Amino acid sequence: MSLEKDEKTKILQEFAQHEGDTGSPEVQIALLTERINRLSEHLKDHKQDVHSRRGLLQMVNKRRRIMLYLMKKDADRYKNIVEKLKIK
Repeated sequence: MSLEKDEKTKILQEFAQHEGDTGSPEVQIALLTERINRLSEHLKDHKQDVHSRRGLLQMVNKRRRIMLYLMKKDADRYKNIVEKLKIK
């Protein structure tokens, strides 16, 4: 369920604002989205995994908070990340 190093670096390269960027909202949202998608697939097979479901809800809420921050800070960057990742 966790991201492999090469997958993470690929996401970092795609969404980074500058060289060495690992903490911008876009990168954080992209990494959380990938983890959420993987965990959602896991929960489709393992419906009784309540602990992972709780972690999924925490990740979704964290992503939502970061997206709200980005929307208030820069609406254009928010729109771009939503279109790229195809999320609400």
